[in-house]
Amino acid sequence: MKSTTPLTNPANLKDMYKKLQEDPFPSDLTISLGEQTLKYRKRTWNIDNEEKGLRYGENPDQPAALYELVEGSFNAGGIEFRKAGMGLCSALTEAQMLQAGKHPGKTNLTDVDNGANILQYLHERPAALILKHNNPCGAAWSNDSLEDALEKAYLGDRIAAFGGAVIVNRPLNKESAELINSAYYEVVAAPEFEEGSLEILKARKNLRIIKIPRLGELQTYNTTPFLDIKSLCDGGLIIQKSFLNRIRSVVDFLPATAEKDGVSVSARKPTTKEAEDLFFAWAVEAGVSSNSVIFAKDGATVSIGTGEQDRIGCIEIAAHKAYTKYADLLSFNEHRLSIYELKRKALSEPNYAAILADIQTRTNEARGGLIGSSMVSDGFFPFRDGVDAATAEGVTAIAQPGGSLRDFEVIEAVNEVSPQVAMVFTGQRSFKH
Repeated sequence: MKSTTPLTNPANLKDMYKKLQEDPFPSDLTISLGEQTLKYRKRTWNIDNEEKGLRYGENPDQPAALYELVEGSFNAGGIEFRKAGMGLCSALTEAQMLQAGKHPGKTNLTDVDNGANILQYLHERPAALILKHNNPCGAAWSNDSLEDALEKAYLGDRIAAFGGAVIVNRPLNKESAELINSAYYEVVAAPEFEEGSLEILKARKNLRIIKIPRLGELQTYNTTPFLDIKSLCDGGLIIQKSFLNRIRSVVDFLPATAEKDGVSVSARKPTTKEAEDLFFAWAVEAGVSSNSVIFAKDGATVSIGTGEQDRIGCIEIAAHKAYTKYADLLSFNEHRLSIYELKRKALSEPNYAAILADIQTRTNEARGGLIGSSMVSDGFFPFRDGVDAATAEGVTAIAQPGGSLRDFEVIEAVNEVSPQVAMVFTGQRSFKH
């Protein structure tokens, strides 16, 4: 079949990332759903005295456009969906684009959008997310300060955070700006920027700095779904009600109980601290691609497993990531080398080989920081192997949807561990495809 899209070979491969795509899309978009109509307006900005839309789509050779819902509302089955006037990323104005940098493309804004999607369930405390490729690298919230949450989010995955997007739910202060400036990021989004913070951030000329005031009001969003539209490769569409988290406090978790052949089993209830970490991790889970699991401890992610085909494999990969990130922090904090730089030096220099061996020993003893952590799973456990893998790493509490044919065996698995591991059910699945 002959392609209808002309393809050209770039003279310089680096040029493909610099070239802006011409936007061929119309200024208005209307969607009719039966007798209900939603009207959208294309969002563009005046940057460097030039009208510009999205830089490009997912890849540099894909033109793209951003549309804001400006008129209409939608009701289906008695459910009111989000309506015009509730824009976040889609309502971004020139005045809110405090520094355009290389002005945003699709992936920049979808990272910020998914950050808002998660933060709507974490509004009670200062919270910070670092996202990359529409998945969180690290997430944390804090009883103390925004900078504490931001530092914990960064330490959750220092390696993956490189080039990511930072999204917070409180005004960004100077201390947080200094933390952000100590690493490399593409985007920073906050509801407001306190005095002195912008001067620090603007030292990086290509950083996109975005003010979205409603990031501080996300609790007004988390009970109203939006119209979620998925495009198929044949041009078709699937529409659905967006995911809404049913766990709004720790009391919403359900006891993990099951019955088989007239025998009932129940799991230990989480402690207060375990329940808070499970609540936090389940909120973050709303923005993680499936199959996924999250290990969390002290209000921060320890490791996030995303997009795997089997649940046990996802847990094993997330645990492996935890070990790698833990070793990297030891290496970087003590020797200013990433774990990969240290491994390379260890190949030829005996003193670095000894340092690497010591770090690996300490990492294994700490089980990558997983001892005492809590774990959430976006889907139920079809077999007990995933639970066995998690508890072997020192996990003390687990939250999962429940509803598996093998819930009985899964609960038996946590009950057999000494000390006994806690488990609760969420009563809902949290797949994100």
